[in-house]
Amino acid sequence: MHQPQGETTRRRLLRGAVLGSLPWALLPASRAAARPSGVDYPTAQSAPASTSNYTASSRPDSYVIDRVIIHVTQETWSDTLAIFQNPSKKVSAHYVVRSEDGHVAQCVRERHIGWHAGNWSHNTRSIGIEHEGWVDQPKYFTDALYASSAALTAAICAKYDIPRDRQHIIAHSEVPGADHTDPGPHWDWSRFMRLVERA
Repeated sequence: MHQPQGETTRRRLLRGAVLGSLPWALLPASRAAARPSGVDYPTAQSAPASTSNYTASSRPDSYVIDRVIIHVTQETWSDTLAIFQNPSKKVSAHYVVRSEDGHVAQCVRERHIGWHAGNWSHNTRSIGIEHEGWVDQPKYFTDALYASSAALTAAICAKYDIPRDRQHIIAHSEVPGADHTDPGPHWDWSRFMRLVERA
């Protein structure tokens, strides 16, 4: 049946609006390949933090990146992203790993300085990775979370020539002056480092 020209145009616009509102991962492969840019780690979801919550920079030209700092959110996945997007919170990390399935969101580009370590020197030289969960609830440290975080950490180490050891992959609690305890006593460092080494 022949459609009036105006109706055809209107339908195309509506279809475009619907496709534009879908998450890129739900689109067919040909459309998903054109996913939004804004990530340094290829499989990460872009979930930008407020620009009020990090320092724009040009690392590694402006500062050498030689550390990965491991955190635990003490919040849910969605609440963590919301905190990083709230300009009044003054906190952010580069990545957040979801407990259930290991899905990774990038909140701050690696060239910028995340506000995650509580120590300016360590912020300038590190990539911060948050993990959904609580330090006293080990059920959040799932196989998927460990595997995904280890792959991400290994990729960061390879990119910036960071040694894959505990002197360069550290806990938030090990940052000088830190008043945080994460990732806490239930984080399995031996397991995590084996996975990083094998990734």
